Amino acid sequence: MMEMITLPYKYNDFSFISEETMKNHYEILYKGYVNNYNRAFLDLRKAREENDYINIKALEKNLAFQGAGAVLHQLFFENISPIKKPIDQILTNKINEDFGSFEAFKNQFINNITNIEGSGWGILGYSKMLDKLIILQVEKHQDQTIWDFVPLLVIDIWEHAYYLDYKTKKKEYINDIFNYINWAIVKERYKNEG
Repeated sequence: MMEMITLPYKYNDFSFISEETMKNHYEILYKGYVNNYNRAFLDLRKAREENDYINIKALEKNLAFQGAGAVLHQLFFENISPIKKPIDQILTNKINEDFGSFEAFKNQFINNITNIEGSGWGILGYSKMLDKLIILQVEKHQDQTIWDFVPLLVIDIWEHAYYLDYKTKKKEYINDIFNYINWAIVKERYKNEG
């Protein structure tokens, strides 16, 4: 069963987002996904034990939805840090190779997220097959992926992540959160996959 990560910071450690938003995000939304993900596994186990697959399609869809929400929230909370964690040379070199420059990457990434229709995620990931960093715009987190794509940097753009503090100013939220990226963990994920 999946367990929630313990945050290595306090809800009020960030100037870009309120304590209330962080608390709701972690204790209600993330917790809900983790609990529902675990419940989905139990529901599937029960279906196997009873050899009752009448609702298998709904059970598998729920597993994908809750699991994607749980994993992406965990990555998101790991991706931010109140302590500045600068980007290292290895990751900088790869970003420069695949995007031309860090500024070109940042500009594409921010515009990618800003243009999500409704809620979703902005994800910088690594494709092992292509040996390339790729930015994906994910609106339905259980649907849109590339199967060899490993998420390295995840930004939550569902309204629960920013609306109390930014209202409709998505781009401002994204620009502000960029100052709190935990580049050390992004590099670690890349190093483990590259």
